Amino acid sequence: MTERADSTPVYAALDPDTILGAIDSVGSHSNGRLLALNSYENRVYQVGVDDDRFLIAKFYRPGRWSDSAILEEHHFSGELIEHQIPVVAPLPGPDDRTLHEFHGYRFSLYPRQGGRWPDLDKSDHLEWMGRLLGRLHGVGALRAFQHRPSLNIETFGVASYQFLLEQGFLPPHVELAYRSLVEDLLRQIRTAWERAGKVHAIRLHGDCHPGNILWTDDGPHFVDLDDCRMGPAVQDLWMLLSGERHEMEQQLSRILAGYTRFADFRPGELYLIEALRTLRMIHYAAWLARRWDDPAFPQAFPWFGSTRYWEDHILSLREQAALLDEPLLSI
Repeated sequence: MTERADSTPVYAALDPDTILGAIDSVGSHSNGRLLALNSYENRVYQVGVDDDRFLIAKFYRPGRWSDSAILEEHHFSGELIEHQIPVVAPLPGPDDRTLHEFHGYRFSLYPRQGGRWPDLDKSDHLEWMGRLLGRLHGVGALRAFQHRPSLNIETFGVASYQFLLEQGFLPPHVELAYRSLVEDLLRQIRTAWERAGKVHAIRLHGDCHPGNILWTDDGPHFVDLDDCRMGPAVQDLWMLLSGERHEMEQQLSRILAGYTRFADFRPGELYLIEALRTLRMIHYAAWLARRWDDPAFPQAFPWFGSTRYWEDHILSLREQAALLDEPLLSI
């Protein structure tokens, strides 16, 4: 089961009494301390429990994933833990289950683990992240997901732009420009995929941006595998790159210096970096549109849907069209 095409205000009844009741229902007695954390796709809370600890409770968006898909994520994180790869995994309840249900809401509990954002200006941090991702991908390549989707042109590109057009989210005066531009971009992206050669899909983190990585004195750990899926390995690498071209080349070289100690990197996947970035931009706009019926989204993203937003979005996509024609990053 993949993401559904619409988003009703499914969290309207998720009030503090329901949240604390859910915690109590699995034997972790709450003490009333409750703090909403920054999350939009799911609802995530820090909850105090009676032995003066804090747990993190994640309430899954109804209709997004099947139980099998959620459990597949949980099993993946457990597999990573078994290989001593630092990731925050869900806690089992008294019955050893990691996925629970209360009043129709599915939820999981996690230990609270702090940390700071990684400093990716430091070469040793980049190389450390490369080693960590190489180890993660080594485990990810052992088997395939059966219930979670793949990151590809159809799921992130075609389905996203068609949804925006079919649901009428674009102002009429930019609709034709958007349609023709995205169709041209998808042709460029397909060409990039062809140039990459045989692309091997493995189990990925899927959303490996710095906000999903926390750093402590012991190094980095992942805090969210909610978007794990099948896809090309470079998807988990390019999101750590930023700045001008020469800066990204230096960053990628340091990442790969660590990565290739634990996993092979196929140079053909360099063709996919800007292609994947473009797909993410198209998908992100559609994600906001799919969730617009959730009251949290208009409040958090008031600029979405404005004429200025779409004009800027089209300008950014035109810049991507130029980048897709540039030479590969040199490593």
